[in-house]
Amino acid sequence: MYLISKIEDTVRIPPSRFDEPVKDIAAEVLNENYVGKIDNKLGLMVTVKDIEEIGVGKVIMGDGAAYHEVVFTALFFKPELHEIVEGEVIEITEFGAFIRIGPVDGLVHVSQVTDDYINYDAKRGALLGKESKKTLEEGNKIRARIVALSLKGKSSKETKIGLTMRQPGLGRYEWIEEEKKKGKDKTKSKGKRKSKGRKK
Repeated sequence: MYLISKIEDTVRIPPSRFDEPVKDIAAEVLNENYVGKIDNKLGLMVTVKDIEEIGVGKVIMGDGAAYHEVVFTALFFKPELHEIVEGEVIEITEFGAFIRIGPVDGLVHVSQVTDDYINYDAKRGALLGKESKKTLEEGNKIRARIVALSLKGKSSKETKIGLTMRQPGLGRYEWIEEEKKKGKDKTKSKGKRKSKGRKK
């Protein structure tokens, strides 16, 4: 889930950049300081969206830089337990698939890919279903549910997200479409049987 939050902070602008637009420098400094950092309540900061207010700069003796009070809006990504997410497979290993979901990565363990027994094909870099013949490879687009979540730490590198695709409506997009077609076919065949039974 993405959130937009309003934040107040102080930005230090070095003397070498006094001739540049203050708002642009403030946004750049805030992005350098906070993007990729985690706030326990708001989640992972993605970017500074807009500088809404910027105060008059104050100079501190012995520093030379200007310190400006700012009010800005920032975009955060806060995954929630049991949330349905969509992403792209970025890496396949023998123990599972790493999925890029927004600004972070999650892991679908091999036991959570499908109900089928899964084999790892190292040459192809793919996970293969033994009975279903389903395949999962880099670049595939998927839908999954968050089943484990740890946002401890101070950056996205310390974030851990566990995903599952073993539920109806989840998995590789092509699998989901096949499920829908099978469901429609079953409905049609039931309808035909009922209408046949009514004829005399």
